[in-house]
Amino acid sequence: MTLIEAVRATIRRLHYAEEAYGHWIRQFIRFHHGKHPRQLGAEEVTAFLNELAVARRSAAFTQNQALCAHLFLYKRVLDLQIPRLEALERARRPEHLPSVLSRQGALTLLEHLIPPFRLIGELLYGSGLRLLEALSIRVKDVDLDRRQIMVRRGKGQHDRPALLPARARDELQAQLDSMARRRNGELAAGRGEVDLPYALRAKIPGAATRVAWQYLVPASRPCTDPATGRQVFYHLHESAVQGAVHDAGRAAGLT
Repeated sequence: MTLIEAVRATIRRLHYAEEAYGHWIRQFIRFHHGKHPRQLGAEEVTAFLNELAVARRSAAFTQNQALCAHLFLYKRVLDLQIPRLEALERARRPEHLPSVLSRQGALTLLEHLIPPFRLIGELLYGSGLRLLEALSIRVKDVDLDRRQIMVRRGKGQHDRPALLPARARDELQAQLDSMARRRNGELAAGRGEVDLPYALRAKIPGAATRVAWQYLVPASRPCTDPATGRQVFYHLHESAVQGAVHDAGRAAGLT
């Protein structure tokens, strides 16, 4: 097994962010001219992270993400301990106050969002969900009678309940109906499977096509599941929501 294959296998086993960790590990190897990480140590790791902070002037979040990727590589994949990085130059976090909309500004923004982005905005604003938490909602996580949404593997990989805002109830029901009609059409065309967490595909055969496991807001087209190679539907991408919010803010005249 190659190093990259070992990295991917470990990431999938631990359910880490494959794209981000894989990117920084490849960047680290490229920075040191293709040398295997077993030939590199704390000094080489520090040199790469300092390159990000000083020469490339990367944000603190970027450098921290790269540091986490390196700790993961040596501890989880190579089973090695890195000594303390004494000479590490830490990127500084800028000190600034966040720009926060007024209540009226937030409601105006929501009014200019089009479906299904309006529903996502209502859940972010009324339920306090993070963006990825809202996009990851499946049909089984919605309880209209109790006005509750179950957030799966949220911050800290913990499940938690969230209140469903009353003003989003009708729109949520309409989205559930629309999603069910679309699923039936996809199944009739020989598609309609969704990606499943962990080993659920083996534990519950047929779960990938059941209504309960469908995403509330699925993507417009299927993609390849890297774990199985099958064509599955994933949830809507975060960038689509970010673009819709940007357009809505411009249409609403918000500065």
